[in-house]
Amino acid sequence: MQYRTLGRTGIQVSPYCLGAMMFGAIGNPDHEESVRIIHKALDSGINFLDTADMYSRGESEEIVGKALKGRRDEVVLATKFHGAMGEDPNQRGNSRRWIMTAVEDSLRRLGTDHIDLYQVHRLDPEVDLEETLSALTDLVRGGKVRAIGSSTFPASALVEAQWIAESRGLQRFRAEQPTYSILNRGIESEILPLAQKYGMGTLVWSPLAQGMLTGRFRKGEQATTHRAGLFAHYRDERRLDVVEQLIPLAERAGMKLTHLAMVFAVAHPGVTSAIIGPRTMEHLDDLLAGAELTLDDALLDALDEIVPPGTDVGRLDMAYQPPALRQAVLRRRPAGERAAA
Repeated sequence: MQYRTLGRTGIQVSPYCLGAMMFGAIGNPDHEESVRIIHKALDSGINFLDTADMYSRGESEEIVGKALKGRRDEVVLATKFHGAMGEDPNQRGNSRRWIMTAVEDSLRRLGTDHIDLYQVHRLDPEVDLEETLSALTDLVRGGKVRAIGSSTFPASALVEAQWIAESRGLQRFRAEQPTYSILNRGIESEILPLAQKYGMGTLVWSPLAQGMLTGRFRKGEQATTHRAGLFAHYRDERRLDVVEQLIPLAERAGMKLTHLAMVFAVAHPGVTSAIIGPRTMEHLDDLLAGAELTLDDALLDALDEIVPPGTDVGRLDMAYQPPALRQAVLRRRPAGERAAA
């Protein structure tokens, strides 16, 4: 396994980052098997592991903590906060009040005294970024966190966060975690160049486009997974049309579609690591089998023809949508004010 520097932190991480979202009740509830999967990933050379407090309401972090007993120093450990962890309205979000509680809870579940990369899982429009960065700065200075990052932040918020950090003498985001795949290349336009400009590492999620780049979802076929009924992007004809073009392209290149998707994700110079999220040992073995593959320029050019650089094919339902897009009242004047005359 080769290693890359996470932005300008000096931290060396593997191009594949093991995502732990599928360990626990929402994925694989078998703790022992999940631990074996984590150990297999570490033994293969993966040294980067990403989870979040909200994954199975803390169960994922607990499983990771079990797996890292005796191996903590081998791992660059990342986790996230923001999502609801209880019914109390203050048990969520990006406030100092919640961050200080959330980090202690994560440290306890993970069985460690520090987190290598502590990430803001989503932007919180109700909280000043300065409030969040101030709290995270205290955690870094206190030794509980080594570096801080964001996840699915829009470019404007990333720039604002860099400006606040510089002008207020606070820690700045050292990494961003956006979605990126052959089907979702929008971050090539601003996010990845911005990350490179500010020396931020990137660990991209869903390089398999929520499973659409596994070949399991085909045009004209009824998807049988529970997930397919929850998210509209699995039924998006535009995305399915692209998948139908990618399958023969992968076959001509002599590789599986999953391998094509993963190798594409880590080929961009602005991408540090791509998150893999295996639920079973078979899933992990399949992804590791393609780790040594590369895409030549001709194949990358062919992908550019199918999905032009910087464009998204449809919308990934799980991607961040700012309030201005989610709330109609923010993009529609009152009925009486819409006329030009």
